[in-house]
Amino acid sequence: MHSPRLSSLLSDLSDKAIEEFWADTGSPLIEPAGDGRTLVTFLWRGEAVSTRVWWGFDLPLDRVPGTDLWHASCPLPPQLRTTYCLAHGDADRSPGDDSGFGPTHVDAANPHRLHFPADPDDPGDRDCWVSLLELPEAPPEPWTGPRPGVPAGDLTEVVLPGTALGGQRPITVYRPAGTSADGLGVLVVFDGFLARHVMRIPTVLDNLIAAGRIPPTVALFVSSFEKTRERDLEPTPPIHEFIRHELMPWARRNLGAGRDRRANVIAGVSRGGLAAAYVGAYAHEEFGAVIAQSGSFWWPEPAAGEPGWLIRQIPRHPPADVRFYLDVGIRETLPGPGGAPDQLTVVRQMHEALSGHGYPVDYTEYVGGHDYVNWRRTFPEGLLAVQR
Repeated sequence: MHSPRLSSLLSDLSDKAIEEFWADTGSPLIEPAGDGRTLVTFLWRGEAVSTRVWWGFDLPLDRVPGTDLWHASCPLPPQLRTTYCLAHGDADRSPGDDSGFGPTHVDAANPHRLHFPADPDDPGDRDCWVSLLELPEAPPEPWTGPRPGVPAGDLTEVVLPGTALGGQRPITVYRPAGTSADGLGVLVVFDGFLARHVMRIPTVLDNLIAAGRIPPTVALFVSSFEKTRERDLEPTPPIHEFIRHELMPWARRNLGAGRDRRANVIAGVSRGGLAAAYVGAYAHEEFGAVIAQSGSFWWPEPAAGEPGWLIRQIPRHPPADVRFYLDVGIRETLPGPGGAPDQLTVVRQMHEALSGHGYPVDYTEYVGGHDYVNWRRTFPEGLLAVQR
């Protein structure tokens, strides 16, 4: 299916027509598809052996013969919000800057971008930039931006021994503005650096607390390093031991927070969502709720065992007094690592396992893929859903 504007250009491929088209056209082109969907056309000009839209998509671009113009069109739901970049040849490394040049790069014709800053405490981390695609009916994000008159909470850094995880673990502590931490509930969040800087959770907490939608809450942002993240967030005893016997006792002892398990929430995305669900279910003495966004419930990879381990464990133990919020994108349909089931399938299975075993579960399928730009929007919904 071709863009009408592009089809008009293809009927006149003079140099003048191409230059005028490029000067007057942003990327991507957004046009009605005529069937309730939106036609999105990605464009690029340059020399390459091959080019594709990558990250939130995997869509090859075609080159217009005799020109340096590349294009690809696809009809998409008008509610879609996602990220993408352009990749040439077999490049598969995320863009490290926003220059619009390189083997992979942002869409230079699209000014909307998302920055993943490098964690200065993680020697294996690096900056990453992607382009942002928001279609006309993409849901609003009412809680993620600073609001006039809403004071920001305090952020402080501490380092815990991390004995169960094999080494020191940086923790960022959020305290709500103007409120003592003593007696407050605790929100534990995995992948703490990106949770703060990309998901904007401190700002979300500021806004929800100020609006009276949630009670004042202490947040503990748990960092993971690139080199050890996958191991750290496996649903195995080390992460359970760290949270149950090191992090939460530290919070009670040093902050006076987290004493009432019903007010405590543990949250994570992707691999962190898997870890949050595991710890929440197995350390239910500490937590009253779990937020697992696009949880990697396919774990382990087929080469390491039968996928879906945690899903199978749920009905083998008596249900605990724990609320769950699960979400997943309807575009998360690519196979998991090593041929494991796709994310959409396993999150649906986890939902069925939990609700079928008597757990209260709020479940959402959003229009999007496996990316932070969606988790940023749905996290406040999850936090509101698990309030008691």
